[in-house]
Amino acid sequence: MSWGTELWDQYDNLAIHTNKGIEFLDKYANFIRDRLTIETEYAAKLRRLVKNYQPKKKEEEDNEFTSWQAFRKVLNEISDLAGQREVVAESLQLQIIQGISLLSKTLREERKKCLANGTYLHQNLTTQLAALERAKRNYEKAYRDSEKAVENYKKADMDLNLSRAEVERYKNIMTAKIQQSDDAKNEYANQLQKSNNLQQQHYHELLPEVFNRLQELDEKRTRGIREFIIGAADVESSVAPIIARCLEGMVKAGESINEKEDSYKVIERYQSGFTPPGDIPFEDLSKMDTLDTSQESHYNHVQSSHLTVKGTISANKIKKRVGIFNIFGSNKEDFSDLPPNQRRKKLQAKIAELQQKIQQETAARDGLMKMKVVYEANSSLGNPMTVEGQLNESEHKLEKLKMDLKKYQGYLEKANQIPIANNSPQANRTHSMNNGHRSSRHSNGSTEDNNYDGDFQPDDAGSLSSSSASPESGLGTSHTSLPGSAHGSTHENAMGEDAYYETEMEPLQPLGTCRALYPFEATSEGSIPMNEGEELQVIEIDQGDGWTRVRRINNTNGWDEGFVPTSYIECTLYA
Repeated sequence: MSWGTELWDQYDNLAIHTNKGIEFLDKYANFIRDRLTIETEYAAKLRRLVKNYQPKKKEEEDNEFTSWQAFRKVLNEISDLAGQREVVAESLQLQIIQGISLLSKTLREERKKCLANGTYLHQNLTTQLAALERAKRNYEKAYRDSEKAVENYKKADMDLNLSRAEVERYKNIMTAKIQQSDDAKNEYANQLQKSNNLQQQHYHELLPEVFNRLQELDEKRTRGIREFIIGAADVESSVAPIIARCLEGMVKAGESINEKEDSYKVIERYQSGFTPPGDIPFEDLSKMDTLDTSQESHYNHVQSSHLTVKGTISANKIKKRVGIFNIFGSNKEDFSDLPPNQRRKKLQAKIAELQQKIQQETAARDGLMKMKVVYEANSSLGNPMTVEGQLNESEHKLEKLKMDLKKYQGYLEKANQIPIANNSPQANRTHSMNNGHRSSRHSNGSTEDNNYDGDFQPDDAGSLSSSSASPESGLGTSHTSLPGSAHGSTHENAMGEDAYYETEMEPLQPLGTCRALYPFEATSEGSIPMNEGEELQVIEIDQGDGWTRVRRINNTNGWDEGFVPTSYIECTLYA
């Protein structure tokens, strides 16, 4: 079945059909372009998603948990998945879009040539048919004229009144008209033969060739669409195994999560090493003298009346601020302000870091020494004096690192010798209560002892606390309070400058007033909320950590004390 045979008279419809076919090919090309754009945008959004959810630097310590490690693996697999979508987009561009563009251009050019050839053939046939029509009209006219001339001659020959000369004239006219008619007849016959030959050749050879060429072009276009659709699917199939591996990697990442291991790591990270407090013994007040009984009764009354639900001392206890938002944070070189377990972990990590640096610096020094030997053996390669300075600097760094390593090893040895139980704040607080006295150290280093028995040592392990950042307080220490307040000296425990809190029998005198510029919601222990425009008393100014200690008078407990952001208030201090 061919178009030239079956559709010999459908030139215009074939022209329209082939044009629609090429337009459909272009439409499919636009579809692939839009899909390519979607693939590119999808890959870009996946990469942006991975970037946005990459762990921050401050979250690096959480990478030890299996859930975090699994999530990072998932992010890597998503990144690889984005890469495969980019491969799909690139392959669609190179293999499909460019192929369609080339095919469309070729088809349009070939179709244009075919239609131009068909138009030329139609014009030739039309011209020949027009010539045939003219020859036919000429023959018809000449034939009518000849018949009329014959009729006139016959009349003249029968008319006795006409001379012989006139009859001869009519005869000559008849002869001429008959000759013209015969010539027109021959011309018409020749044009008819030529037209028939041309028409037969046009509809059986020339035009079918054009239509068959159009059929080949349309089949080529159809075949191309089939190949492009299959090719687009092959592009997707080529990355399917990699995408499947990415999905398998995500599944393996999820299966690698171990809740028990993460729970153990939480214990490793936050375990302080303290032991829970023991039972508080019964105190027989009848065996104590009058002064001790009075002081202890007042102390116990204050403690019992101001214990919160969490078991911490509330408003009338002065809370010091070391690391309000950084439990187990340390600012000391030997990490002595951390709980025992955390201190040992920090020291071990520091020692491992120094050992690694020593190893790297040793390798660098050995490399410089080899370079110096080579330069000394062959001065054309370089001046050994240029390496001498670097070698000396490396030796100096190495010596400093070794000294630091020895120092931290000493810290670790001392930390391993400290009994854990004796450092428990609760145990120390219980021990202090059992001895029937309170002890605190002022910021100037002096020790205040309210025990009348005289058996308390300032550096005893039974002080109120030994770690500034124990989770038992959730609060930090401040430095010294402002001078001039009635009870504003900052007390510290017998182990050093750090303490969780200490008990004051009377509130601090206000240093001024402040007004809340913005509302603040207390989200951490040790801070208090405030409303915009609220007036508060300032009892301790900002010590450089961005927090100011304030007091609010209420009708329930007498007052509330806590810390608020310095940038949220406007202070007016007393002269």
